[in-house]
Amino acid sequence: MLDEAKASLFDMVQASGLIVDFTAGKDFAAYRNDVYCKSAVERQFQIIGEALNRLAKRHPEVADRIPSCRTIINFRNILVHGYDRIEDDVVWGIISAHLPALRSAVVQMLQEE
Repeated sequence: MLDEAKASLFDMVQASGLIVDFTAGKDFAAYRNDVYCKSAVERQFQIIGEALNRLAKRHPEVADRIPSCRTIINFRNILVHGYDRIEDDVVWGIISAHLPALRSAVVQMLQEE
């Protein structure tokens, strides 16, 4: 795998780890009421989506191995361009239901080489 692709994957792992750190010990109500945490989480999701977008453009064969690639990129676009329509319960649901699998898949890809 090319270094450029690895760099994007690394950025995704790092950002997802920060989301885990930022939300550790919080439930949805605590998350919803913490503007700093929400802002930090949304920023890290933007980084994940942008890293994946770059990966998809430059190394589509690598990006295609990531589950829900297009959905993740679309979520990034909503965060950036539809900031006024972000629903906290949707973000929290992604953290709870989808982030662990994404992080695991990307870590595994990085360990392959």
